[in-house]
Amino acid sequence: MLRRPSLTPIIGALPTTVPFVGPEAQERERGRPFRARIGANESSFGPSPRVIARMESAARDQWMYCDPDNYELKVAAAAHHGVAIENVVVGEGIDGLLGLVARMYVGPGDAVVTSLGAYPTFNFHIAGVGGRLVTVPYANDKEDLDGLLAKVASEKAPLVYLSNPDNPMGSWWEAPDVVRFIEALPETTMLVLDEAYGELGPASALPAIDVARPNVIRMRTFSKAYGLAGIRCGYAVAEAEVIRDFEKIRNHYGVSRMAQVAGLEALADQDYLRAVVARVAAGRERISAVARQNGLKPLPSATNFVTIDCGRDGAFALKVMQNLLSRDVFIRKPMAPRLDRCIRVSVGLDHELDIFAEELPGALAAARGNQDVLIFR
Repeated sequence: MLRRPSLTPIIGALPTTVPFVGPEAQERERGRPFRARIGANESSFGPSPRVIARMESAARDQWMYCDPDNYELKVAAAAHHGVAIENVVVGEGIDGLLGLVARMYVGPGDAVVTSLGAYPTFNFHIAGVGGRLVTVPYANDKEDLDGLLAKVASEKAPLVYLSNPDNPMGSWWEAPDVVRFIEALPETTMLVLDEAYGELGPASALPAIDVARPNVIRMRTFSKAYGLAGIRCGYAVAEAEVIRDFEKIRNHYGVSRMAQVAGLEALADQDYLRAVVARVAAGRERISAVARQNGLKPLPSATNFVTIDCGRDGAFALKVMQNLLSRDVFIRKPMAPRLDRCIRVSVGLDHELDIFAEELPGALAAARGNQDVLIFR
């Protein structure tokens, strides 16, 4: 029997799992495509026409490496938020930046605080560096700020994660509540404030950016409101020394030339962004109306999805999701206790929401009748 190279103890102990099984993998397993792709919180409206035109014109330049400094995009993001270029780092989406944060602040065995059921990719990165996750249940379908603070204090955690607006519930805290949370944190605890959905919620949910505070990292992405999930580009805003620490370990050629061009043009077209935000709001109303018509309870949302309370337990909500998948409607659902009674539906194009409206009654009937459905991971 051949011997093989040894993994590090941390990696060797991890399960061979990933945070998400993508719709593409599900389609390969099913042998057919989904008719409505409304589960990954992408923007079906796509990027701005200006962005598309700029990307098309830049296609011939892709023989060149990207600018490893991401200079023009950092300048634009800094100007957009009224900070200095020294306060911005660009990465391969928020996911890539979360991986860097885990390496920067978490050692083997360190406690890291997050909400039970919050964004699983953060947990994935913490496990990858040997951190110890400490979770706090949601309270009234919102992340429990006081509970998070209590765990940070009791565990002496070097890192805490909060998304606002929240995924998977779509809930949000107003800016004064977030500021109170920040001010109550120990100075030695870094906060990752994930604002992936920040452009889609009320402006009142976003505190003013304070780059003088060294224990807060604000994260934004082009994947949601800007309609550029496929390019994998996001950025973080923080105190200048924190940004310099990112430079020590980031993949300097990780953000492609095309991604930098697209992000730059997306930031420049704020009129398109406002139009998309309005279309998303209308889509949320449409999804909510469909839910109510079927006797379900849509939860208030500040994101590009609506989380729907199916009114029973997690097993029932899982059947609803599975029945929708079997009807070629791709959605997802929270899996954590208390949250798992819900399904989550992304805003899509009109014809996709039409399909959802047509198929939901049958999916609910099948779930209530305990009919067997084909289960897709």
